[in-house]
Amino acid sequence: MLEHFFSPNAVAIVGAARETGKVGHDVLKNLITCGYEGKVYPVNPKADTILGIKTYPSLREISDTVDLAVIVLPAPHVLAVVDECHAKGIDSIIVISAGFKESGIEGAARERELLRKIKQYSIRMVGPNCLGLIDTKSALNVSFAADMPAPGNIAFISQSGALCTSVLDWAVQECIGFSKFISMGNKTDIDEADLMQVVGNDDQTKVVLGYLEGVRNGTVFMHTAREITKKKPMIIVKSGGTVAGAKAASSHTGTLAGAENAFDAACKQAGILRAKKVEELFDYARIFSHQPLPKGPRIAIITNAGGPGIIAADAVERSKLEMATFSKNTLDILRSSLPAMSNVYNPVDVLGDAKADRYQFAIEKVIEDLNVDMALIILTPQAMTEIEKTAEVIGDISNRTGKPIVTSFMGGKRIEASLKIMCKRKVPNYSFPERAISAVEAMYQYTLWQKKPIPEIKKIPVQKEKVVSVFEKARQAGRQSLGEDEAKQVISVYGFRIPKSVLASSETEAAQAAGEIGYPVVAKISSPDILHKSDFGGVRVGIKNEAEIRSFFCDITQKARRLVPSAEIKGILVQQMITGGKEVILGMSRDPQFGPLLMFGLGGIYIEVLKDVTFRIVPIGVSEAEEMVREIRSFPLLTGVRGEKPADMHALTDSILRLSQLVTDFPEIMEMDINPLMVFPAGEGAMAIDARITISQAGVNYNQKGTQQ
Repeated sequence: MLEHFFSPNAVAIVGAARETGKVGHDVLKNLITCGYEGKVYPVNPKADTILGIKTYPSLREISDTVDLAVIVLPAPHVLAVVDECHAKGIDSIIVISAGFKESGIEGAARERELLRKIKQYSIRMVGPNCLGLIDTKSALNVSFAADMPAPGNIAFISQSGALCTSVLDWAVQECIGFSKFISMGNKTDIDEADLMQVVGNDDQTKVVLGYLEGVRNGTVFMHTAREITKKKPMIIVKSGGTVAGAKAASSHTGTLAGAENAFDAACKQAGILRAKKVEELFDYARIFSHQPLPKGPRIAIITNAGGPGIIAADAVERSKLEMATFSKNTLDILRSSLPAMSNVYNPVDVLGDAKADRYQFAIEKVIEDLNVDMALIILTPQAMTEIEKTAEVIGDISNRTGKPIVTSFMGGKRIEASLKIMCKRKVPNYSFPERAISAVEAMYQYTLWQKKPIPEIKKIPVQKEKVVSVFEKARQAGRQSLGEDEAKQVISVYGFRIPKSVLASSETEAAQAAGEIGYPVVAKISSPDILHKSDFGGVRVGIKNEAEIRSFFCDITQKARRLVPSAEIKGILVQQMITGGKEVILGMSRDPQFGPLLMFGLGGIYIEVLKDVTFRIVPIGVSEAEEMVREIRSFPLLTGVRGEKPADMHALTDSILRLSQLVTDFPEIMEMDINPLMVFPAGEGAMAIDARITISQAGVNYNQKGTQQ
């Protein structure tokens, strides 16, 4: 359906202008001067010809079929043109005009009407408020960009038109070519997922770049990205990374989750490489466009200066790459031919007086080593350095080896000519070694993603109708926050072990319950209106006798009625005291774009102070649950330190998977925490000590078996 945007046989420019400098003039000029071979129909009721081409007063006056209409008119006139497009049978339009939702209330209303019309007419639209698009294969340039990019293998999708123009300017300098170049603007109709499908299936495109400010449909976005990234790399830089919304989160997960964490998780699970800044986007684009993927993580460094070589080695140690260990044969060859003062181990120092021939010898011998997967060549311009000749040598070697080679020619004016040589030879150069290592690491990470199997989502059998019953009772009582006893009922249905506990509504019942459970016990205020019981002083650990349990009951219930008079006080929950495990937290918060977002971390200061947590979007498989556990900085504490037994990793990952299924099965769960989940030594399992769940006010229809209707 979108082919008319990229290979139309005829294009109409509605709002084509005679005056140089006007957008309508620049769009038409680009279309007719960049090599497009289809028919061009300028539309302007006040002109007979523009740029020597016959001009039409309206779309209705064009007798031929038009595949694509590009609208460059003031916003108030756009809706009428859409009607003309429908009457003309045009199914694809680009609205470059601004003056829609980005301009205020009136513009937003106009945009809603625009969307209504194109849906009614079955017209697809790019924009409004966009730069336009470029397809180099068909030489189609319906944008007001100043330059036509060279043909290449990179597709760029952007929400920002201004960034598009900057990227085009950068591309000319860096010898980068594009297959497609698309500005989405307000993406009222066609969005990032639609365009990702187009470039993902495009034979001309090897690398997909994107600049996003938000995602319309997180589920579709992730599904589309997964399909693309198994075939070609996708690199995205995203702005607008503040916490989504201004809601008052009631759970740890809700407090820590946000737009950034959700988008990071989505990228990780969909194989997208997320560039932290535009500079990284460019860095990654160059290496993926020009160099082959590495077979492994082992990198060799060749340098004519010791300091930069050490800097590069440090960067490797901080990355997922490895310093290559050369074979004995390689070491012997290097040692026999390089100067005695040279370092033949990795990084190889060819010394400051190295000319092009010494660089060539060292690079060729190192890159031939089977223990080397890739190479970084560092050059600092010294008095005897043959800078341009060395660049030629590197270009020749790069073009005949199947291993990626990148350079870091460090300097300014003296290296300018060499950069042009490497640019033509498709060898990416980075101003500093750390940037080069980051780019190569991105390639290696992508190779790992390509090998990674698609997660298998397994379902455990549960009696969902029990959970439905708990939620319905809470709603009937006018509550969205479940009490601890209710939350534990829910998670126990999904296989979580919970401590023995009894809800006591009187002092006598509390004493009787503690006696049956066995001292010492834990006691907690039970109220759906008091969510953070510890902050309230509503938790007492290690109660040793009947006098203490009676005293706590009286004190805490009186305090609650005094400080929170409107709260429903059910009594206290008397609970078995559990010791001997590691406290972790599991949680979920519903992201507005991506849906349920799982959180995992260690309890205590690790979440309160260090915020040492990791996130995933559900549903997840076993490997993703295991990754969540291993990603936190405090993971070594779970493996057993200072004589401690390692935690039960199987029970921990199983708990994450059960939570994933719970929040997938019940979309009305808005936030929840299991805090703490006590994980015991290996083989002893885990137990949910406390739980908190918040559900939406609107219910979901279920049948008698608890299945959504």
